[in-house]
Amino acid sequence: MMEESKLTCFQRRYLMDCVKRGDTLPLQLHPTSSKEAELAVPAFSPAACQRSRLSARPHLRPAEVCQAGDAYLREKFKPRARRDLEKEKQRLQNILATGKDVVKCSMKQAPVQAKEEEIPELDRFEELVNEVQERREFLAEMEALGQGKKYRSIVLTEISQKMREMEIIDKKRSEEIRESMTKDFPDGNKSDPHD
Repeated sequence: MMEESKLTCFQRRYLMDCVKRGDTLPLQLHPTSSKEAELAVPAFSPAACQRSRLSARPHLRPAEVCQAGDAYLREKFKPRARRDLEKEKQRLQNILATGKDVVKCSMKQAPVQAKEEEIPELDRFEELVNEVQERREFLAEMEALGQGKKYRSIVLTEISQKMREMEIIDKKRSEEIRESMTKDFPDGNKSDPHD
């Protein structure tokens, strides 16, 4: 701005000094003499201007003013309701044992458990049948892609393990059924020779 207004070096220096001091800029600035610039000072009182203008330097408050305020007063201790130490112990034990905060999890899991109860749980035998079917489908897909040799032995081994587990479950079920039938009929299947 100073270059555009074609100010002389003296005028520029004078304006920069005014800015550094935080003074107001003069309304008129004569090109050569500093004495003429002093005559051009405005007629209104400088005390009124000093209140409204902002100083470049920050104002520091004296220590008495800071201490008189509430900055150095400590808040009074107000005891709160005490927490249940037994609950805290249980919570800490659960965190150390499982790595999770069970108290928070149990609140969130309560609605989920209600939903799980509504869905009938699949029998382990049914799960095994589904797993065997999935493995057969996987093997068929791999053979279609030309990777059947790579996965055939692994998948067949898994299927045989599942089948073995299904046989064990089937035996247990048949034994349970036999026991329940024998309890209902204490004599068993023996036919009475006197009839």
